[in-house]
Order: sequence, then structure tokens, then C-alpha cells
Amino acid sequence: MTAPDVITSLQNALVKRLVRLHTRRERELDGVIVIEGARESARALASGVRPSLIVTCPPLYSPEALAVAPLLFDGLSGEQVQLSRPAFEKISGRENPDGLLMLAPTPTPVLPDPPEQATVIVLHGLEKPGNVGAILRSADAAGAHAVLVLGRGADPYGPNVIRASQGSVFRIPTAVVSEEQAWDWLLQHGFTTVACTPDAPQAYWDAPLTGRVALLLGTEHEGLPKEWRTSRTASSISVSIPMHAAAGGADSLNVSTAAALVLFECVRQRRSLSVHSLPSQSTAEVTP
Repeated sequence: MTAPDVITSLQNALVKRLVRLHTRRERELDGVIVIEGARESARALASGVRPSLIVTCPPLYSPEALAVAPLLFDGLSGEQVQLSRPAFEKISGRENPDGLLMLAPTPTPVLPDPPEQATVIVLHGLEKPGNVGAILRSADAAGAHAVLVLGRGADPYGPNVIRASQGSVFRIPTAVVSEEQAWDWLLQHGFTTVACTPDAPQAYWDAPLTGRVALLLGTEHEGLPKEWRTSRTASSISVSIPMHAAAGGADSLNVSTAAALVLFECVRQRRSLSVHSLPSQSTAEVTP
């Protein structure tokens, strides 16, 4: 394969376009997402994402990028361009870019029909990309079935969320929906909604978290709005994470940490349920 010409000008039209795509509005207008970094690119490809544009800068390649780069050119039909180091550093959203970046069409995930044992996360207005990305990683690790993102908080397909999720956003159905769409889907599939709020009297480990469970998480500063703490589903509960009572101790947790704790409590309870549901083994009597 012939190597593409190297773009060096910082005033090049493509360079300017890639810089504009740092903003959510421009990405939405173009209908694309920006995937930067070797690890994120590899996981996106493994999840079926097919780039429309592949941007490289070999002088910036990290060891991981050296290993991933051949995958980008193996059977992919997207346009390929190469930038000089100054040009790539201009379009990058990172302090130490590794020389790999892709554009791909914005995903339009379809929410799956959930199994009888299913966990979904509902994020209401979370603003910090690092928190959203960390929650996606935990949801992926805990085997959650979907993440619903409500409101105009952090863009779940923004470059910083993709990076913080380490590509998990491509592995778990993640849909931006309206509040009514979220309620309709939860009601249609008979979910128990679990509002995670610091003032709930019930500790999360005492709550029943099996069956179809939707964990509701609100903004970092204000938490869940009242209408989401008073559920419209047939079954709803509120849970909290008890804090240590010592004077001067922390009185709250980061929302991504809280999400991870409750997610893995769901995993623990389901595992316990499956173990207890196994048929007991009988021992045959031996007649002398």
C-alpha cells in the first residue's frame, strides 16, 4: 500500500475540521464521533465500529499504537490521511497523543430486549466525562445490559468519555434518550427502579436487586430530581450507601464509585440466587 501524503499545514481544511470536532455541536452536525488513541481504537474496531476516516502520525506512535496501526489498514475502507507531528498535536485532545485517531459515524444503538435477570443504568444529567466513562467501564465489567443517558450532560460518545470508558462505550448499548422514552422502555419491560440517593433509609446491600433492575443516578451536585425519586414503575425502591460516622469523615462518594458498588451488589445477589437455585444432589443409599 502506498503511504498517504503527509499533511503539514496547520491551516489545512481537514486539520481545521478536526479541530472543530472538539465541540459536541460540531460532532452532532457532522454525525461523527472522534476516537483517539490506540487502545480506544482497537476496542472500537473489535466492537464492530468501522471508521470513515483514519488519521495517523507515525512519529508519535507509542508501542501500543505500533501494534494497533496495522489493524487500521487491514481491510478497512475508510479514507486514510497522515499528519505531521505539529498538525496531529493541534487536532489532538490529549497532552501526549499516540498518533492514532479515527472518525466514525455516530452510533445509533437499539435497546435490547432484556433477559429476566438484567441490570441497566439510567444517568440523569451527569456532566463530568470522567464519571460517565468510569460508570460505563463498571457497567461493562459487571455485565450490565444497557446504559440510558438523559438530558444534555456529558456526551456519552465524546472523546473524553470514550477515553475514560477505555472503549466500554462500544461494548454496551448506550443510548441518549428523552425522559419519556426512558420511562416507556422501563415500564414496557417491567423494571424495578432503584433510586440511588444519599438520604434513603435502606442500605443498598439490604435491597432486593435481582430480576430486571434499573439503577437511577443523578448529577454530581444535585442528585436525582424529585420525579425520578418517585417512580412510575410498578416496583420502585431507594437505596443509599452508608457512610462511616466518624467525625470529619467523608459524607459522600463520587457518583462513579457509588455506581460500581451497587452494580456489583447486583452481581453478588444474582450469583447467590443462581447458586441457591441449583438442584441439590442426592446420595444413593447402598444396601449391604
